[in-house]
Amino acid sequence: MKNYSFLLLIVILSSFTTPKATITLSGKITNTEVKKIWIKGESFEKEINLKSDGTFSEKLPIEYEGIYAIETSKNRMPIYFSKDSKMSLTADDSNFNSTLKYTGNGSIENQYIAKKTIITTQISNEELYKLNEIDFLKKVKEIKNSISFLYNKTKFSDSNFKEKEVENIHYFEQIKLIHYINVHGYYAGLNGFVVSEKFPKIDDKMDIDNESDFLFSFEYQDIVMRKFFENIKGDEGSFFVSAKNAIPEIKALKSQSIKNRLILNSVNDINIDNANYKNTYNEFISITNDPKTKEVLTTNYYNTLALEPGKPSPTFNYENQKGGTTSLESLKGKYVYIDVWATWCGPCREEIPSLEKVKEQFQGKNIVFVSISIDKSIDREKWSKLINDKNMSGIQLLADNEWDSKFIREYNIGGIPKFILIDANGNIVNAQAPKPSDPKLIELLNSLPL
Repeated sequence: MKNYSFLLLIVILSSFTTPKATITLSGKITNTEVKKIWIKGESFEKEINLKSDGTFSEKLPIEYEGIYAIETSKNRMPIYFSKDSKMSLTADDSNFNSTLKYTGNGSIENQYIAKKTIITTQISNEELYKLNEIDFLKKVKEIKNSISFLYNKTKFSDSNFKEKEVENIHYFEQIKLIHYINVHGYYAGLNGFVVSEKFPKIDDKMDIDNESDFLFSFEYQDIVMRKFFENIKGDEGSFFVSAKNAIPEIKALKSQSIKNRLILNSVNDINIDNANYKNTYNEFISITNDPKTKEVLTTNYYNTLALEPGKPSPTFNYENQKGGTTSLESLKGKYVYIDVWATWCGPCREEIPSLEKVKEQFQGKNIVFVSISIDKSIDREKWSKLINDKNMSGIQLLADNEWDSKFIREYNIGGIPKFILIDANGNIVNAQAPKPSDPKLIELLNSLPL
């Protein structure tokens, strides 16, 4: 533990950067659920405590001029900081968008952002992307025209903001088009949906390595992430495929902020399912200069080391469908094959018949089969009914907190179904065991002294 702490300290200190400016933000936010707000940006996060009446005053050391976010426990709003920002704001957290008001240096630009947000949120994403193609394009054009009208009537005091916002309006339109292509089929229930030939073409000439735009526009950030990874393919059958193929592309970028974000979005590649996770970790550490990203990478790395064969398995003690609870400790003396699943998971349900065949084949052997569902507790009856309907044998457990259950987190499970094999002493045999439909599972089990 001492070595780990020392490494994290080195990571953080080696990435420390001096703030480019210190700005002042004050104000009053009423009707908050918690007396805290957060200011977040690229490689930046500041928690601010509110006084009992909701007031606050804070000096913020910012490392770049651009877009940040102000967050309460219920709301999130973009906020723009320049090196000369000195603002005060007021808002009612129960009706944040419409009550947000700014005064001071930088208030014009941020009041514009607040009004723009009201325009862009007049229709929910689900409602927007469910529309047919003609109505969708009409609505996007309507919203864009409203933003442009607001832009043209606003007398900006910050020339940099005014200049960059022109391109940002274009990014708004582009990301809506990209999202529609990808999600309309889901929202409209149309499998295999493809847009018509008349659908506007995505701007293929868009530069996705622009540091300044990345620090200014959430829309541009979204575009960059999507366009970067959409053509990154990996080895067949591997879930953690992005790292090997993406690393050379990340290294080639000029923007350090984009590099940092791409790596942050890929931290789960430091996982036992990635056979090259040690090399991936070292590569990511060498590329990013963000202390928090390095800390997350390092945490994932050491958590993954703990999941290698022979290491003690994380434990559980979950509700048993037949009554009471069952712990991993209570199963010591037997090998344990674990299936992490959920009733809503199609691939999980597809494995049920194969799993039942495996159970039958190894009946009477020194092995137990445990299925851990991450269904919500409110879906307990649905979970129990499916078990009965499918005549699922073995030990059927319901995790206590879905994805946030301790066992799920400690195995760093990011997708299901997930299969794990533990020996009779409670040590890991394989944290990425073959699925029941894979003949390799039978080979593995036959190799054990059951």
